[in-house]
Amino acid sequence: MKKNYSRRRFFKTGTIIGAGLTLIPPVLKGGIGSKAGNPVRLGGPVPGQFTDPAEWVKVVKSLGYSAAYCPVQPGASGELIRSFRTEAKRSNILIAEVGAWSNTLDPNESARKEAVEKNIAALQLADEIGASCCVNISGARGEIWDGPYAGNYSKETFDMIVETVRHIIDQVKPVSSFYSLEPMPYMLPDSPDSCLDLIKAVGRKQFAVHLDPVNMISSPQKYFNNAAFLKECFTKLGPYIKSIHAKDIILLPELTVHLEERRPGLGYLDYALFLQEASKLKDMPFMLEHLETQKDYKLAADYVREMGKKAGILFAE
Repeated sequence: MKKNYSRRRFFKTGTIIGAGLTLIPPVLKGGIGSKAGNPVRLGGPVPGQFTDPAEWVKVVKSLGYSAAYCPVQPGASGELIRSFRTEAKRSNILIAEVGAWSNTLDPNESARKEAVEKNIAALQLADEIGASCCVNISGARGEIWDGPYAGNYSKETFDMIVETVRHIIDQVKPVSSFYSLEPMPYMLPDSPDSCLDLIKAVGRKQFAVHLDPVNMISSPQKYFNNAAFLKECFTKLGPYIKSIHAKDIILLPELTVHLEERRPGLGYLDYALFLQEASKLKDMPFMLEHLETQKDYKLAADYVREMGKKAGILFAE
């Protein structure tokens, strides 16, 4: 994988809280007096590029992860893909997702077709390597592929998303993996209800939800009531969730409303509840992202494990 661990853009990390935590290895053990649910599969980016699955497993395990982003790219040989799938299963590592980051709604028709083909190839890889899902955002109706545009919310755009998702899934016909759209604050889907609207409209069994609650917290009301919002996400979307992005968020005292992404532990998100809800789902990858260095990822993982320990959450080894 590239040294730039952010897939879209890099977010600054803060130093408000979270420093000084010690590494707590993932263990199948709950907190005192707590009833743990299913083990949560903590994961994140793994530095380096790998052609040897055993070496990849070694690095994943050294980070204390039981889930990981896909270690190969579309176009890899069938033999290499099968070797990673076999080794991941043998080593109890869940390949959480294959990213297909591109604008399938690009106003330039040639660029749009290229993006759709990229998504088809990514979903094919996800199915072959045994990943939980292939994930993209729906796209944007403008030059910036993940940008805010009024057209992102038009009826025409909704219909284009439905048509595009159907086309991608129908071209691949995945057996075990799912195609998913990560929610965003200024494009569809942007809420649990809009996720459900798309699922109903697409009407494909292999269309699922990639949950990123931070991306949907776009108001002070949701920010301060994020525990209730997290519960809403899991209550409405639980059966459809295939992977989760674990981030944090902070509301800054700047006009107008100014919300920024942060490393887990440096924001306001109710992580104990977040983990409790995630543990209700079986074999669920809980994926760290958007951090600059592996030191930041370690601090994030430390915080997640510490919050999990306090809440009686199990982490898969």
